[in-house]
Amino acid sequence: MTNTGRHMSTKFIYFFGALGGLLFGYDTGVISGAMLFINKELNIAAGSFANGFITASVLLGAILGAAIIGPLSDRLGRKKLLLTAAVIFFVGAMGSGFAPEYYVLVSSRILLGVAVGAASALIPTYLAELAPAEKRGGIGTLFQLMIMTGIFLAYVSNEWLSPQGMIGLSSAVGWRWMLGLAAVPAAILFFGGLFLPESPRFLVKKGQVDEAHKVLLQINPNEKAVEEELHDIKLQAQIPSGGFKELFGHMSRPVLIMAIGLAVFQQVMGCNTVLYYAPTIFISAGFSEHFALQSHIIIGIFNVVVTAIAVMIMDKIDRKKMLTFGAIGMGVSLFVMSPAMLVLKAGDGNLGSWICVIALTLYIAFFSATWGPVMWVMIGEAFPLNIRGLGNSFGAVVNWTANFAVSQSFPMLLIAFTPAHAANAEGQGIAKLFLIYGALCFAAIWFIAKYTIETRNRSLESIEADLRSQAHAKGYTEEGEPTSTKPLSN
Repeated sequence: MTNTGRHMSTKFIYFFGALGGLLFGYDTGVISGAMLFINKELNIAAGSFANGFITASVLLGAILGAAIIGPLSDRLGRKKLLLTAAVIFFVGAMGSGFAPEYYVLVSSRILLGVAVGAASALIPTYLAELAPAEKRGGIGTLFQLMIMTGIFLAYVSNEWLSPQGMIGLSSAVGWRWMLGLAAVPAAILFFGGLFLPESPRFLVKKGQVDEAHKVLLQINPNEKAVEEELHDIKLQAQIPSGGFKELFGHMSRPVLIMAIGLAVFQQVMGCNTVLYYAPTIFISAGFSEHFALQSHIIIGIFNVVVTAIAVMIMDKIDRKKMLTFGAIGMGVSLFVMSPAMLVLKAGDGNLGSWICVIALTLYIAFFSATWGPVMWVMIGEAFPLNIRGLGNSFGAVVNWTANFAVSQSFPMLLIAFTPAHAANAEGQGIAKLFLIYGALCFAAIWFIAKYTIETRNRSLESIEADLRSQAHAKGYTEEGEPTSTKPLSN
């Protein structure tokens, strides 16, 4: 009975620990369908700055949320800030649904973004600090599974609540329900989060060793393994909390470079642009508005299944291999989709249109199985304990800044790349942009080979110990100061 209770408790912890990802996915995915009706209701011109900023406002808030959450989580704990994020999710969702005008909508979306950014920096850290080393990849990938589930639910909401959908609300009301429904999982996250344990690493850092021991036993019933892990955690926790000096110091530099590169490449390869603007892409490919929303649902189901598979294989395949495989698949998909869009003809059902649909679906699947989860997992597990919150926060800020830049520039770049007088002009503009994203997918392969470190099946403490050893071998302290007047040579 005890083992069963512990097993059920572990499932509960990981489920609610990752649940913020569902809100992350829903709030970033729902706007792709809602925008089809918001523009008409609020008289916003397609391709304008105001149009792009409704989507990008969440990303702007996410930059702020990610910047704040890391340092605060090192001082206040992971659990308290997870509950705070749930409250912000709820308020932002309700504000978006009831927004009477453009500026209230944008303000509410920025508030939502604060919660999204907080979740992106906090949840990978929380899950990495709770999970045993041999299961950390799969458990960390639950965050991405929740994101994809949230995106899928957003697609269902977009289709069902559209004027032609199953529920069939008017265009003036449907988009409000699409945005406002995010308040439901936000409330569930808050009440479930009340029962979550605090991170054992944070507890040890605050001197609550007995409580940390209980949490570790709850996760892993092996008393000997828990004692060994607790011993390593206590050694690392004795190191004083660091700041930006330690973050940019020589010891942390390999992880910092890796985090910045992975965070930027994940965005400049076009992943979220495809997710945000998928309905627009389908319509440009010659399909109807209703077909675009229905196809979104099918893609959403496919992505949830693919991400669930990623959860199962994450701890069986090296992280670097998964990133490389994903970059190749995404690049090839875009290089197939772009020529197909260049030769599209008007109307549904032609070969070029279906090639676009299949290639776009494969692109998102490759992303969902590799770059989507692996980037967050690697950043969440690689930084040393004394700057883990700050480091993950910094990586998330870089990621959301790149996301903001790519998403905000997409409508304007689309206009710049679209021929003035040509059949399927918008489709040609999208095709040219996606060729650039495809080339960046292959550039990411070079970065993976040169600048990333393998973290699979390694304890957080062993990763940190290697970083310190490498710094000391080169004659530096953790802060970047030389250990002698002359650093050792390589």
